[in-house]
Amino acid sequence: MFETLTDKLQQVFKNLRGEGRLTEANMGETLAAIRLALLDADVHHQVVDDLLAQLREKALGQKVMQSLSPAEQLIKILRDELLEILGKDTARLNVKSSRPPATVLMAGLQGSGKTTTSAKLSLLLRQQGHRPMLVSVDVYRPAAREQLQILAGQTQTPYYPGEIEAGATGLEAVLELARGARRAAANAGCDVLIVDTAGRLHLDAELMEEMRQLKALLAPNEILFVADAMTGQDAVHSASEFHRQLQFTGVVLTKMDGDSRGGAALSIRRVTGAPIKFFGVSERPEGLEVFHPDRIAGRILGMGDMLTLIEKAEAAVDKQKAAELEAKLRSDSFSLEDFRDQLRQVRKLGPLDNLMKMLPRVGPFQGLQRGAPEVDEGRLTRIEAMINSMTVEERRRHQIINGSRRKRIARGSGTSVQEVNQLLKQYVQMRKMFQSFSASPFLRRRIGNLNLPESE
Repeated sequence: MFETLTDKLQQVFKNLRGEGRLTEANMGETLAAIRLALLDADVHHQVVDDLLAQLREKALGQKVMQSLSPAEQLIKILRDELLEILGKDTARLNVKSSRPPATVLMAGLQGSGKTTTSAKLSLLLRQQGHRPMLVSVDVYRPAAREQLQILAGQTQTPYYPGEIEAGATGLEAVLELARGARRAAANAGCDVLIVDTAGRLHLDAELMEEMRQLKALLAPNEILFVADAMTGQDAVHSASEFHRQLQFTGVVLTKMDGDSRGGAALSIRRVTGAPIKFFGVSERPEGLEVFHPDRIAGRILGMGDMLTLIEKAEAAVDKQKAAELEAKLRSDSFSLEDFRDQLRQVRKLGPLDNLMKMLPRVGPFQGLQRGAPEVDEGRLTRIEAMINSMTVEERRRHQIINGSRRKRIARGSGTSVQEVNQLLKQYVQMRKMFQSFSASPFLRRRIGNLNLPESE
C-alpha cells in the first residue's frame, strides 16, 4: 500500500536535500512534484489543493526559510498535514452497550469485501475479549449467507443462519433475519452482533431504503462503510453518497495490500469526515488491522511502521520460547532446532513482503525494499524441510554434518547439496551475530523491555 506515492515523495525529498535552504523557486518545484505524486495516487483534487495550500503557507514561513535542513522541515510539515487529513487520533470501535448485543452494521457496494471483512472483524473482536455473532441478511446474492457461515467456522465465531418464512419479500426477509439474529445473540450471551448486508453493483434507491430500515430497526452502535481501496475515486463517490444518506460512523478500506495507490485513504476521510477505523491487508482471517493515522502517515513518508511490526511480533512470540532462546544465546547453545523454531515464529507474523514494507526507507533500513527481490516464502519452507531431514544429533551438533550427511539431507528434503551448504553457512553466521548480541548490555536491556524473564 502507498508504494507508488511513497517512492515519488522519497524522490522529492531526495532532490530537496541538495538544497541549502527553502526558497520560493525550489518550493514551487517541490510543491508541483508533490501535487503530481498525490494526483497520480488518485487523491481527490480538492484534497490535493487544500493540502498544498497549507504546505505552501507553513513551508514558506520565516522559521522554515531559515532552516538548514529543508527536506526534514518539509517532511515534518507534510506529516502534520497528513494527520489533519487522516485524523490525529486512532478511532476505536464503539461496541459498548447497556443492553447487549451492540450492533455493527456493515455497508458498501457489491464486491467491496463486506463479507470477508465481517468475518475478519469478528476474529479481531474475539482476540480483544468480546463474544461476537455473525449474521448475513443478504437474501439476494446466491450463497451469500452460506459464504459467511463458512467464514464464521474458520474464525470460530457463532453464526445465526435463520429461517425465512415462505412468501416473505426481500425487505421483509431481511428485517426478519435481523430481528432473529439480535434475539439469538442476546440468548447466547454474545455482546456484539455483526450484520453483513447486501451490496449492489451501483447505488440505488432500493439499497438505501433497505439500509435505512435496518438502521431504524437495529439502532446500530456502528455503521461501517466498506470500500475497495483499488477503486480509487469511485470509492470516494460511493462513500460520499452512503454517508449523506446513512451517516456511517467509520470506514474500512479493503485490499490495501494490492495495487491500490492510496488515494482513497486520503480522500474518503476528508470528503466524508468519518474516520477510517480498519484496513484489510490480506485474505487471511487475521488480515484486518486497526487504522492508526500516525503510523499510516509514517508509511506514506517512508518512515516505516515499526510500532505495528513490534505489536505483530509481541502477539506472535511465545514468551516461554523467547526466554529459553535468550538463555541459549547467553550459553552459546543455539542449535539448528532453535533456528527452525525461530523461522516458524517469524512466519506467524504474516507474509514477509508485508513486513518488509513496515521498515523505514531511511537510516539503516534504506534500500531494503527498493530494488530488492521479492521475498521467497518457498525458501523458508525448504530450509525447514532441510532441518527436518537431519537427525536429532545433527540438528544439535552441526559440526558433524560432513559431505555424505549433506547429500543425505539434500535427498531427504528434495533440495540440493548447495542449498544445504548455504543453510549451514547462514546458521553459523547467525550464531556469531547472536553471540555478539548476547554480549551487549544495551541489547540485554532492550530484550528485558519485551517483558521477558531476566536471567542472572
